Amino acid sequence: MSVPKSNAAAYARKASTVQKVSGVKSTKAAGKKKDEEEAVELGDGGEEWFHGEGVTKPPDQVDLTEAELKEEITRILTANNPHAPQNIVRYSFKERSFKPTLVMDQMAVLFELDGGLLHKDSDEARRLRVRDSLTEGNATIDTEAECDEEKTETPATPVEDGGEVEEAGEEDSVASKTIKKELKVTNQFNFSERASQTLNNPLRERSCQTEPPQRSTFSSTSNQWVIYDAYHEELQKQEKNKEKQKVTTKKDDDKSKKKLVLMDGQIDELKRVAKAAKICERIVYHNTCGDIALDFAYFEDPSDEFRDPEGTLLPLWKFKDKAKRLSVTALCWNKKYQDQFAVGMGSYDFSKQGHGMLLFYTLKNPGFPEYVYPTNSGVLCLHIHEQRSQLVAVGFYDGCVAVYNLKKEGQEPAYKSTAKTGKHTDPVWQVRWQNDDMDNNHNFFSVSSDGRVVSWTLVKNEMVFTDIIRLSLNGFVSVGLEGAQLPRIACGTSFDFHKQIDYLFVVGTEVGKIYKCSKTYSSQYLETYDAHSMPVDNVKWNHFHPKVFISCSSDWTVKIWNHIINTPMFTFDLKAPVGDVAWAPYSSTVFAAVTIDGTVHVFDLNVNKYQALCQQQVVDKKKTKLTHIEFNPIHPIIIVGDDRGHVTSLKLSPNLRKKPKSKKGQKLSEGPEVEIAKMEKLLSLLKEPQQNTI
Repeated sequence: MSVPKSNAAAYARKASTVQKVSGVKSTKAAGKKKDEEEAVELGDGGEEWFHGEGVTKPPDQVDLTEAELKEEITRILTANNPHAPQNIVRYSFKERSFKPTLVMDQMAVLFELDGGLLHKDSDEARRLRVRDSLTEGNATIDTEAECDEEKTETPATPVEDGGEVEEAGEEDSVASKTIKKELKVTNQFNFSERASQTLNNPLRERSCQTEPPQRSTFSSTSNQWVIYDAYHEELQKQEKNKEKQKVTTKKDDDKSKKKLVLMDGQIDELKRVAKAAKICERIVYHNTCGDIALDFAYFEDPSDEFRDPEGTLLPLWKFKDKAKRLSVTALCWNKKYQDQFAVGMGSYDFSKQGHGMLLFYTLKNPGFPEYVYPTNSGVLCLHIHEQRSQLVAVGFYDGCVAVYNLKKEGQEPAYKSTAKTGKHTDPVWQVRWQNDDMDNNHNFFSVSSDGRVVSWTLVKNEMVFTDIIRLSLNGFVSVGLEGAQLPRIACGTSFDFHKQIDYLFVVGTEVGKIYKCSKTYSSQYLETYDAHSMPVDNVKWNHFHPKVFISCSSDWTVKIWNHIINTPMFTFDLKAPVGDVAWAPYSSTVFAAVTIDGTVHVFDLNVNKYQALCQQQVVDKKKTKLTHIEFNPIHPIIIVGDDRGHVTSLKLSPNLRKKPKSKKGQKLSEGPEVEIAKMEKLLSLLKEPQQNTI
């Protein structure tokens, strides 16, 4: 049977398409069989693999309890950069100085990657979408044209093969849809990164020029009547202005006067209340401490009769202040008001210097000081004027000297030295008031570690200084610039003026030497005493005998000198560093000293020239050190200060202030002549200068 050529060609094309479809189905069936076989193999060996995976426990693992497992351990991570600099300084144009930057950048960049992501709502992202849609449209148009060409080329096929051809067409359309769905915009994040550079503001200069003030030339001749008329007109203008101001300020003045009257009345009432409150406070303390007041007035230790000549010290009041870490550095009784004394507070620990205080206590009120003056530097010495007890001279650690006036209100000194007015460059260790000069100006003297003995004169509102002498070590020379030989400075630590001879005084130094000096001879010493092997803590002239003075030092010794002789008359070893020594005001042969082990030593050379009549410990030996001691000018009591800022008052027993017995038929004479005779008797026993060590 013959077939036409056109039909034969169409039949051959249909057979080729049928073979292609059947080939696709066969490959799909083969792939399904392979997957089933692999699944069977995995199912057979899956149990072994599942059982082989188990929890392996290392042999060195720590076994924890349930409580330990449930315990929550919190760890805080700080975001501070340890390598961030802490000392960056930037220039402040506002303050015109370099200022440290307090806020540091703590961020450390570990990884940085520049990306090309765009925000989906940005203009550039929209352009990208439009461009992608255009390319996709062109591709779809091309595919549709090809499909039309194939349809035109392929005629209608038999009904048997139509089902297979329709299935192939459906698969191609599904594939094209999936391809269209997968085509998405490359930017899938809501982020865009941009870099831009801002424009620098243009520099502008503005300048303006003002018009010069108008000038006018005026000339006239002046006579007395012209000048008089000008002044008269000016006075009239001033009077008119005053009248206007009076009218406007009358109401305000009335209100202010009422307020001032009320304030003045309140201040007066407060002063009256303060005075009454002070009296009431003294009465309360007198009632609470009545036993101590009775002991001070009437108690005499009856046991002295059985231990003659030894005596004891009866503790009375203890004065405490709230100032912490301050030591008692000075004590001085008021000669006019014998129940009042001044206390200087500072520190002998020179690595921990700070503020100080000047306090005034009275025996009538031991609970709280009468006057309190805080100071910026530690107080090291003070002295109350004998005639004008309101004036107090004070020396400080920073080299300043000051004078406080108790009658003036306020806490600032009435006079104070500065660097311009000749202040000392080292701590001031001693101050002493002297008699007024020819112009009736008050003056006092000071000694310091800078080797200067200075006279200070109070002239109106200022202090005028005069260098009396510069202390130097004889025989010691230091080499200066260009080989020049300079005398070594002797650091003064204490001094005292003679009681009868106004120009004579002795000075103690840090090297242990004592110099006898005069106000009129500033170039040389009158005498040099090799007194101690350590710094001289204090020197004092005897109140009665004009030739005797006493000294103490940290080398554990107290020595009594005759200023005519270079060697000491008496030497007493107290077995501890001596802080201070003082003569008794009622006897020329009685003196007392304190040591840092908390012991008070009282001697009477007329009774015993070798041993102390009383050695009594008054404070804790391990915790407290005694620093100063002072005799009351009238009452038989002494006060001692310690390094804790406390002042303790002690009463002398009768044996320590016993007067010599009178012979039968003779009256007991009293007065300074008797005291001088007692000391002269001791000096006559020492025919040759020798040391009596005890």
